[in-house]
Amino acid sequence: MSTQLTLIETSDFEADRIVQENQVIDEALHILDRRLFARGPNLMSPDAVASYLKLHLVQQEHEVFGVIFLDAQHRVLAFEVLFHGSIDGASVYPRQVVKRSLAHNAAAAIFVHNHPSGCTEPSQADRVLTARLKEVLALIEVRVLDHFIVGEGRPLSLAEHGWL
Repeated sequence: MSTQLTLIETSDFEADRIVQENQVIDEALHILDRRLFARGPNLMSPDAVASYLKLHLVQQEHEVFGVIFLDAQHRVLAFEVLFHGSIDGASVYPRQVVKRSLAHNAAAAIFVHNHPSGCTEPSQADRVLTARLKEVLALIEVRVLDHFIVGEGRPLSLAEHGWL
């Protein structure tokens, strides 16, 4: 009888261990989902993007250039400021934009830079850079959705003005 009692105790112990392990596995799967499928804010309109970018860049004293990296459903994967410049310009290197796009496995991108002067009117250099980056990212199948310029007032969207 003592043998049966030992087997039952061992069996109960084994069952408890399996239940605990299953709970650990379930928690690990939730953590994995959170890490792999976590997305940033839901930016469903140009106004939402403009507000988001203004909050992130309005206090910059020098010109910066950043990218919002998006997945295939245009959900935010990440926002990164990639280049820092002076009070009236920043050097942007397409190779680095491509590298970060690939690192995030992005399907789409929205560019942004600020004008510390407050004027949101795009320069000819801004338009040329946007066209060049759009061309380069098309080679790796990353769609450029917009380019915003943050300054005084509402950020300017190049796409809304037909300049993309």
